[in-house]
Amino acid sequence: MELLKRLCEASGVPGREEGIRALIREALQGQVDELWVDRLGNLIARKKGEGPKVVVAAHMDEIGFLVSHVDEKTGYLRIEPVGGFDPRTLIAKRVVVHTASRPLVGLIGIKPIHILTEEEKKKEVKISDLFVDLGLPGDQVKDQVRVGDPVTLRQDFLEVGELVSGKALDDRVGVYVGIEALRRLQDHRADVYFVGTVQEEVGLRGARTSAFSIAPEIGVALDVTLACDMPGVQEHQQITKLGQGVAIKVKDSASISHPGLVRFLVKLAEEGDIPYQLEILPRGGTDAGGLQLAREGAAVVTLSIPTRYVHSVVEAAHKNDIQAAVDLLAAFLERCQEVDLRL
Repeated sequence: MELLKRLCEASGVPGREEGIRALIREALQGQVDELWVDRLGNLIARKKGEGPKVVVAAHMDEIGFLVSHVDEKTGYLRIEPVGGFDPRTLIAKRVVVHTASRPLVGLIGIKPIHILTEEEKKKEVKISDLFVDLGLPGDQVKDQVRVGDPVTLRQDFLEVGELVSGKALDDRVGVYVGIEALRRLQDHRADVYFVGTVQEEVGLRGARTSAFSIAPEIGVALDVTLACDMPGVQEHQQITKLGQGVAIKVKDSASISHPGLVRFLVKLAEEGDIPYQLEILPRGGTDAGGLQLAREGAAVVTLSIPTRYVHSVVEAAHKNDIQAAVDLLAAFLERCQEVDLRL
C-alpha cells in the first residue's frame, strides 16, 4: 500500500498533473518498453505485443480548485472549482495552495452558524460562500499567491480496518491498479498501452486525445464507482458494495460497455475465482467514454473499484476489491486476444 499512499497524497488538479505524473513515471521506469508524455500531458507507457492494441486508462487528476481572487487587504482567497464538489464536504477542511515559490497550508472558512440569520440558515451552502484563510497578512499573501494557483485538499492516507481511506482515491487507486497489473504482465500477446490521463474530471479530455493517437481496438478504463452500502440507502440504490469484488461496469452516463468484453471479464473472474460484481451507474462517467469515440471507435469497458464517500477527503475502498481489480486486469491483458467482439 505504500505506492497507493504516495499516489493519493500527491497533488494534481486538472491541467496541473505534473507532480503525480512524475510519481507514475518513476513507478513504471524499467517495467515497460516505451514511456512518453504527449502534448496534452498524458503519460503513456507501452508493453509491446503483436496485437490486439489495448489501451488501459486511469486518470491522474483529482478534483480541486484554482485561486480566483486574492483579497490584498485581508489575505483571504476565493476559489474556483475544477471538478465536481458537494460543498457540504468542504466546510472546515484544510487545503494546500500550490504557489510558484512554495506550498502554503490554508483553512476553508465560512461564516459561523452563531451569527447567521434564520433565513441564511435555510440556504444551501455554495462554494461561493467559502474562502481560504492562509493565516498571513494581506501583503504577504499578495506577494506569494497568484490567480490560477492550484488548490488541493489536504488529508493523510490511512488504513481503516479492512479499508484504505484518503483524498484522491478517485482515481489514484485506478492508477495503482494499472501499475500493479502492468508490473505483473509477462506472457502477453496484446500490444498494451497504459495511459495516465489528464483532465478527466473536467470532460474526459486526456482519454480522447490519447486514444485518437493510439487508435486502440479495445479500451479499458480504471476508475472508482459509488459504493452506497450505507445507512439510509435502499439496496437497489447501492450501485456496489465494499468487499464484494471488482465491479465490471455495464453502463454509466458516458459509455455502454461492449457486451463481449463484459462477458469475457465475467468468464475470467469466474475461472480465476476472482470476486466481482456487475455495475450500472446512473450518473457519472469514466475515461471509457472518451476512449470509445476515438477515430472509428473502440470496444470499451470499465473496471471499477467500489468506493464510499466519493469526491470527499475520506474516500474509502476495500483492500480485497483493489486486489481483485489487479488480478482481473492482469488476467484480461494476458488473454484479451481471445475475446469475441462481434455484435
